[in-house]
Parts: sequence; structure tokens; C-alpha cells
Amino acid sequence: MSKAKVMEWVQKYTMILALILVVAFFAVQTGGKILYPQNITNLIAQNGYVFILSVGMLFCILTGGNIDLAVGSVVCFVGAVGATLMVGGMNVVLAVIVMLLIGTVIGAWQGFWIAYVRIPAFIVTLAGMLVFRGLSNVVLGGMTLSINKFETFIMVFGGGASCYFPDLIGGGPTVLVNGSEVVLNMFSIVVGIVLIVGYLGFAACSYISNSKKGYANAPIAAVAGKAIIVVGVIGYFFWKFAQYKGVPTVLAWIGAIVVIYTFISSKTTLGRHFYAVGGNEKATKLSGINTDRIYFIGYTNMGLLCALAGMLTIARMVSAQPTYGDGYELDAIGACYIGGASAYGGVGTVPGVIIGALLMGVINLGMSIMGVDANYQKVVKGLVLLAAVVFDVVSKRKKA
Repeated sequence: MSKAKVMEWVQKYTMILALILVVAFFAVQTGGKILYPQNITNLIAQNGYVFILSVGMLFCILTGGNIDLAVGSVVCFVGAVGATLMVGGMNVVLAVIVMLLIGTVIGAWQGFWIAYVRIPAFIVTLAGMLVFRGLSNVVLGGMTLSINKFETFIMVFGGGASCYFPDLIGGGPTVLVNGSEVVLNMFSIVVGIVLIVGYLGFAACSYISNSKKGYANAPIAAVAGKAIIVVGVIGYFFWKFAQYKGVPTVLAWIGAIVVIYTFISSKTTLGRHFYAVGGNEKATKLSGINTDRIYFIGYTNMGLLCALAGMLTIARMVSAQPTYGDGYELDAIGACYIGGASAYGGVGTVPGVIIGALLMGVINLGMSIMGVDANYQKVVKGLVLLAAVVFDVVSKRKKA
């Protein structure tokens, strides 16, 4: 393989290599504790909101580097309203529908000013951040509201002791984990195998279909290497889940969002329009595409995902508080840029964003296990974000 090919490969998979190095670093520094089954599960459960919000944030960034500063406040407001309605006696299913509608309406309201009045997204969402944080305090009266009696809601959206899928198979063998005997959760093993087989089947079908249609395929070595990495990651995570309490329920929501939005971004006309607007909005508009509509859809969708993140948050915490969602927007933005989204728009993928969110989660978890002061954790996260954006800008200059 030529030097140019090697450099291209390294640049394409920089974040994956960085993730591997960061995991290895913290594995050494924590004496392997970061790889304990409980910590692997916590990595997913505690960062569920980051995965969800970063996918929505990606579509905002694709339109030209625009961001949504209001997501943390909207998460808090939607959670506050939902908790208040449920505690007030509203049916849980109806409360969930109301929360989703509120989030969508908020996203549409912000999208209207951004798309059709052309007020900068930074200003609109900054105003939204202040408005909905204030309304959250009004709804909750500045107090914490407990929802621990709503077991169905908590179980479905992931919180407390019931945030894992039950072992529907049972009867697993006993293995030694960190010096203790543990019965393997066979449901986790089966789900992992199903996902691996499904991925391999999809990858094979895509390769064959592209060949038949005459489309260019990546070299077979690259395809095989990618498959090995994906299969290894899936197998590793579900093996760790099996050694703890099983598959976290929040993973189902994350998986659904990743699959749906990966399909939208890569296989639909609407997805291509987002990339086109970010690449060159004027040319896109002249080609007959309604660019205002793309902006509006992007921010409306962000509001919908904020509602889902709000439900995940109050379910995990089993309460609603005026401080929930604080800093969520920064985590989502950071995950996007670290995951390869361009600061100028038009570049970025859902899988890349998920890798960025994982990297952020590993850094948070690793430093927490090491006992690093919270203030220094913010310093590290800020430097990692700056490094990701610098890398994006410098690499674009070299290509130019």
C-alpha cells in the first residue's frame, strides 16, 4: 500500500484509532477497571442522552456549521412538564405523547425563526436556552419532583434497577468475573449474535448489490477489516453486558435512532439535501431545493430528539430537577466535531458522531474512575474538542 493510501486510511479512521488509544490509556491508568462489565454498561446508560442529542445536532451542523444551544434547556423543560403531568395523574402513555409533541413544537418554533425569518441560529437558540431554562424552574417551582412510582415509564426509558431487559432465555453458564462468580445473561449473548449475523448479511448484500450495479466498492481487504472491527465491538459489548445485568433498555433507543438516521442521511433524498445545503447553499437553492425547508426540518427534528432525551434523563434519574440538561448542548456539539463533523457544514456521519460520543464518554468515565477533579475534566474535554476542530480545519487547508 502506498504512503498516500496509508495517510488517507489514517485520516479516515483517525477517531477510531484515537478511541482505541484512549481506552488503552485509561485501561492502564485504572488498572483495567474501566473495562469492568459494570463500567461498560454505565458508559452506555449514563451517556444515552449524548448519543441521542448528538445525532440531532449533526443535522443542524450539516446545514453550514449551525448549532443548537437550547437542547439542554429543552431537555429539562420537557422532562419537567412530563414529570408534572404524570405525578398529577395523567396516563403515562399520554404523558409521553405530550412530551414528544412539546419537544417537536419547540423545535419547529426555533426552526421557523432560523429558516424563514433568517435570524442566526446562534441567537435564536441562545434565547431558547434562557427561555426554557427559566420555564423549567417555573414548572417545577425550583424543586425536585420524584417519579419513582412510575415503574413502566422508568423501565421502558431506562432508569433505576429496572433499566435492563430481562433474561428471557436464562440458564446461562457461570463464569468468573473480577474474582466473583456470575451467571451469564444468555439474552445478551443471543442479541449480540443476531446483531453480528445481521450486520454481516447487510454488508455482504450491499457489496454484491454494488458490484451488480457497477458501483465502485472499497477494496475487499478494507471491507473485511471494517467487518472484523464492527463484529469485534458488538461481540465485546454484549459479552460485557452478559456479565453484568444484561442489555440496558436505553441501548434499544440508541440503536433505533442510529439505524433510522443513518438510513436518512445516507440513503434518502432528504439526507442528501442536508449535505448539499452545507456544501453550498446558494447552488443548492438555485438547483430548485427548498433550503428554508431543510433548516426547518433540521431544528424541528432536534426538538423531537430533545424530547426523547428528556424522557431518558428523568427515567434514569427517577426525578425531574431544574438543573437537568445543564451542559448537554456542549456534550452533543463536542461529540459531533470529535466524530468528524465539519465546523463549516456539509460533512459528517451518524456512525462518526457515535464514535465521538463514545470517546467523550470514555474520557468522562476514565477520569471519574481515576478521581480526577471535575474542573480538570472540563479542561481535558475542552482541549479534546479544540484538537478535533483544529484537525478538521488544517486537513481541509491541506486538501485545498
